[in-house]
Amino acid sequence: MNGLPLLESKFEGEINLISKSNSQPLLLAVVLLSSLISGCISDSSDDDFILVVNYEQASGTVIQTFDEGELVSTTSVELEFDFSNSVSANNLVLFAMGDMFGSQFKSINPAEDSTITFSFSEHGIFYFEAYATDDSGRTKELTIVIRIDLEMIWDESGTYEPIPMEIDSIPDNGGVNPISMTIDSTVTNPGLIEDISGGREVDITWRLTDPLDDSCQVYEGVVHEGESLNWKTVHFNTYEVHELSVSYDDGQDRIDVHHVILIEYEELESEPNP
Repeated sequence: MNGLPLLESKFEGEINLISKSNSQPLLLAVVLLSSLISGCISDSSDDDFILVVNYEQASGTVIQTFDEGELVSTTSVELEFDFSNSVSANNLVLFAMGDMFGSQFKSINPAEDSTITFSFSEHGIFYFEAYATDDSGRTKELTIVIRIDLEMIWDESGTYEPIPMEIDSIPDNGGVNPISMTIDSTVTNPGLIEDISGGREVDITWRLTDPLDDSCQVYEGVVHEGESLNWKTVHFNTYEVHELSVSYDDGQDRIDVHHVILIEYEELESEPNP
């Protein structure tokens, strides 16, 4: 996908400013501003200057793991972008890439490296601009759209009072909202090794509630001793923070709770370019 066309700059000394800046937001602003001075970079006269960015994928899933209500680990998504196939009749002096909101930006010297890697720990749709600049002051750019989903894995063991689980489907970058969240929840009533206490079935109720504590979805069931009960559902209101709870309605056995929540976005990401 191509982004908005940038314009060619012919200001002397501009490249030195770009390559030596230590301020990432300033660097991104300079690249954008300098490209608006003169001449469209998509002009056919720039056929000897080609920006190529290779990447295996532009999507991934962050995995968060919770134990007894506490976040214990986050597995981020790392995406690598290779500029090495970019060419210019002049010397290339800058490769750079950053998102349009300015939260992530990296630049490299083509003489030293050709790969930029970004790590994502938050879900969302991200619009990144990739840049290449040569020593004549010309800049080429293209837009790469990245999709990051979120999977949340929640476990509790041997409880009479399961902890409510918060599900925050609102993207931190303020961008496009997810299209759905899938809930796959299993409650287990473990069988007793020695049935001294006279184990029995447990009555439970799942509830998905909104910020006003109104029930969006409810599911009731009975978990017999030594068995499990599963509830799987899809919810499409991803514009609010929700809470998933399991209420222990009746019984005397401790239960185990296992939730898997998948927050998914529309497949808007750029096609792989390996």
